[in-house]
Amino acid sequence: MAIPSRVETPPDSTPGGASTTEERRQTPWAPGRPRERRRPRWGEFRDAYPRIVTAAAIGMVALLAFDAALLVERTRWNRELRRMRGAMTQFERRRADALVDSAEDRTALMIELLRRQALGEAKLNLSVDIDHQKMELQREGAQLREMKVRLGPEQTVGTPPDVVKLVPPRGRRTVTRLVDGSYRWEVPEWVYTARGSPVPADRRVEGALGPSAILLDGGVVIYSRPEHGPLADADWVLPGSVRAQAADLDAIAENLQPGVPVYFY
Repeated sequence: MAIPSRVETPPDSTPGGASTTEERRQTPWAPGRPRERRRPRWGEFRDAYPRIVTAAAIGMVALLAFDAALLVERTRWNRELRRMRGAMTQFERRRADALVDSAEDRTALMIELLRRQALGEAKLNLSVDIDHQKMELQREGAQLREMKVRLGPEQTVGTPPDVVKLVPPRGRRTVTRLVDGSYRWEVPEWVYTARGSPVPADRRVEGALGPSAILLDGGVVIYSRPEHGPLADADWVLPGSVRAQAADLDAIAENLQPGVPVYFY
C-alpha cells in the first residue's frame, strides 16, 4: 500500500511577494525568543473586538454625562446656598458656621459667599476687600468707584478681666449715619490708653473722625484722618475699623444713606 506523500501548505502571500508570516516578524524567530507580532491598526482592533470597543465608548459617554450632572448640581447648590444664607438671621448664620468642622474652610466659605452676595446685590452697596485693602461702591456688580483704604490691625483692648479682642470686621454691616467734621465722637477710653494718653473727663471730641465719616452698626466706623485728636496719627489706624481718604468719602457721601449695606470680606 502506497503511503501518501506529505502535502506542503504554501505560506500566505501578498501582492508584494512577502508572506504574512514575514510581515508579522521583524526578525526570524528562534527557540527561546518571544514571538513578535505587529501592532494592529484601530480599525482591525475594532473589527476584532466590537463588544469591548462598544462597552468602552458607552463607559466614556456615561462618565462625561456624570461630570456634566455634577457641574449642574454644584451650580444649583451654590445658588440655593446663597438664597438660604440670605434668608437666615444672624444667629442662624452663626449656628450654621459652627457646624463646619474646619475654621479655615468656614472662613473661605464665608468670604466667597459675601463676595458673591455683594456682586449680586441689586441695591447700591459698599464692599471692603480686607486682603487687598480696597473699598468699592457698586451696584449689581458694576463698579462705580474704587478707593484705597487701611484697616485697623487686630488688638486686644481693656483691662483684665474685661478685655475685648478687636479684629477687622467680616460680614454684612449697614450704614447708620453719615457725619462731617462737626460731629462730636465719643472716643472710647481704650483708644487713649492704647495711644499712651490720659483719659480726659470729656471724651466727646469734635472732628475726631476726620472731615467725613460713615458710622455702621456694631460700632464699626469708616473714617478719614482728622487734624487733631487721638486718631490724627498717620501711622495708626483704629482697630476694628476702616480709614479712607476724605476726598473719597466726600465723593460717595451723596449716594449713601442709612440702610445701605456694607460687605466686609
